[in-house]
Amino acid sequence: MAKYELIRTEGRAKRGRFHTVHGVIETPVFMNVGTCGAIKGAVSSMDLKEIGTQVELSNTYHLHVRPGDEVIKKLGGLHKFMVWDRPILTDSGGFQVFSLAGLRKIKEEGVTFQSHIDGRRIFMGPEESMRIQSNLGSTIAMAFDECPSSVAEREYVEKSVARTTRWLYRCRDEMNRLNSLPDTVNKEQLLFGINQGAIFEDIRIEHAKRISELDLPGYAIGGLAVGETHEQMYHILDETVPYLPQDRPTYLMGVGTPANIIEGVARGVDFFDCVYPSRNGRHGHVYTNNGRLNLKNAQFELDDRPIQEGCSCPACRHYSRAYIRHLLKAGEMLGLRLCVLHNLYYYNHLMEEIRDALDEGRFAEYRKMRLEGYENAES
Repeated sequence: MAKYELIRTEGRAKRGRFHTVHGVIETPVFMNVGTCGAIKGAVSSMDLKEIGTQVELSNTYHLHVRPGDEVIKKLGGLHKFMVWDRPILTDSGGFQVFSLAGLRKIKEEGVTFQSHIDGRRIFMGPEESMRIQSNLGSTIAMAFDECPSSVAEREYVEKSVARTTRWLYRCRDEMNRLNSLPDTVNKEQLLFGINQGAIFEDIRIEHAKRISELDLPGYAIGGLAVGETHEQMYHILDETVPYLPQDRPTYLMGVGTPANIIEGVARGVDFFDCVYPSRNGRHGHVYTNNGRLNLKNAQFELDDRPIQEGCSCPACRHYSRAYIRHLLKAGEMLGLRLCVLHNLYYYNHLMEEIRDALDEGRFAEYRKMRLEGYENAES
């Protein structure tokens, strides 16, 4: 069984240590998103270690569609397949079911939808999601849930959340069964439940209380950063996180900007993930302590400074803004690779700074300093 150590707190912010079968995760942590078993931008598992990645996140739906979770199981599981010996979290596939599928039918059993690759019909429910994630052998598997729109009607959200709760019980029972089988890739696989409720704080709170009763290894807050304002997201965190177990990691799914992460930590969140650093990097947008820069802009044509003064990422150690801009303008893949490496390093190093600030009892001071630096950043 995994163990979460709560090392210290500052306000609601938590500094923790999560022990898993694939190693210890120092929290708060940002998980680097490798949807199909790789970070987009030609970033390898070896690169991830160099830039300080603790946890890699892969997508259940995408790996199920291609190359197929059965294929990955035959090859020894996702860790062996992608040559990564640290923790992996797999999402449940639920979010993709609801965001990618143009045609879908939701029933109590699960969801029928069309593959975005070849249009074939796929059925996925709690049991199917758990089986796929078991085949992948990830460290942490996410429960199968529905992610209702942040602007959905209250009646719909209530029914959706009730179904997500029933699905969570099914996920738990199926994972317990799978972990007991002799040929399971990872018999220590952990299940995290997901809190939903759109922006209805009372639904969120009631759901948090209900799923906490299952005594799972960790809990996530889903369905945020999907259209609501930052203020609404922070309000939901303020109201909901206190009703999730403090002695378990809390994961805010799909969030977000550096400022979002710092504000999430202040509200008691341990785990984060987001495609922003890699997606923005592939478009030449890089993160600094003074906001985000677009290296394609003409102002960087003769700029011989690194992206961020003092940064120890592979890009900043060796190359100038001017050179990376040239690569991007020339369509050279090295340009986007360097931007992605810098952004992921920036996020990983940001979490290291946050952990150090919490260790030293100066997180409030650090939060103020960083947020002031981001004030002029692009949203």
